[in-house]
This record gives sequence, structure tokens and C-alpha cells, in this order.
Amino acid sequence: MSSGPVRITALILAGLLLGACGVPAEDEPHAVDLPRRPFTTSSPSAGDPGPAGEVAEVLCLVRDGRLVQTVRRIESVPTAQRQADHLVAGPTDAEREMGLTTALAGLSLAVEFPNGTSLAQVEVTEADEANARNDEMIAYAQIVCTLTAREDVGSVVFTRGNDRLEVPRADGSLSRGPLYSSDYSSLIGPG
Repeated sequence: MSSGPVRITALILAGLLLGACGVPAEDEPHAVDLPRRPFTTSSPSAGDPGPAGEVAEVLCLVRDGRLVQTVRRIESVPTAQRQADHLVAGPTDAEREMGLTTALAGLSLAVEFPNGTSLAQVEVTEADEANARNDEMIAYAQIVCTLTAREDVGSVVFTRGNDRLEVPRADGSLSRGPLYSSDYSSLIGPG
């Protein structure tokens, strides 16, 4: 048997396999309803999405010491500062009923983008600077994971005054450099 008939047979079989992928052919295009949850999680969002709006706002809240991505529906695209303000404000009543909390009580955040980059510089101030926090790692993780869920933020650095802060990563190491959501992936829990 020559290689010609073998190639033709292989091409026919490949065409049949590709054509039999399980998706039926349709004559006309149709609308598709996409899920209303962040695409970075494998389960539906734990938070109440609230009334239907135009834009999904992702906030990382806390349940049992782990981050949980929550999606809220709002009327317009929030600025990074507004999203940080929503995060600091904490969970809604419905989110609290679902066991969600925040580690950001008493913090004030100011978000800037030096030189128009995708690096968010977050100025952090606390109401009581002398008060030691035992939830510092999860607090920084909430901020980093919330801001990097935005299209316009690639990474986050933290400052106080004009100095960069050393911030704990999930592995316990400290970093002054840009932080990414991957630095806290071990803290992300199921929704």
C-alpha cells in the first residue's frame, strides 16, 4: 500500500474527528449569556452581585482567613481609587451574612499611577499607626488581588510618605518591589 491512500485516509479521519466535536452546527448566530462572575475563579462568586448594573467590580474579601473574590454590579467603571474605597468600606450586609469580612478596618488608601504605568502605587495610612496588626498579610493580599483584577493594573507597590513599604507575601517573605496576585495565590479560597 502506498503512502498516498494512507494520507488520504488520515485526512478524512482527522476531518471527521474535528467535525464531531459535539457542538451542533447552527444556521444563524445567536446571543450567548456569559456567567456573572470573575473568570479567574472556578466556582461562582460568594458575594451577592446586587442589582444588575453595567459593570462588574471585583473585590477580594475574607472568609476564614482566605481571600474570596466577590463581584458587585455597579453602574459605571470605577477608578482604581473608587474600587479601593469600596474595598476599604468592607462587605455589604448580604456579604456579611455569607461570612465575608475584611482585614482593612482603619486603613486609608490613596491609589496613583506614576508616569502613566500599569503599576499602582498605594499610599497606606492607618488610623492608629502604633497598633500592631496580626492580619497584615491578608490585608495587603486583599488590596493587591483587588487592584490587579483590573485591566489597567499589572502590579502594586505600597508606600508611606515617600518610602516604599516592605510588604509580606503569602510565603512570609517581605518585598518592596511590585506585587502580583500570584504572590498571594495560596491565600485564595473557594468562593
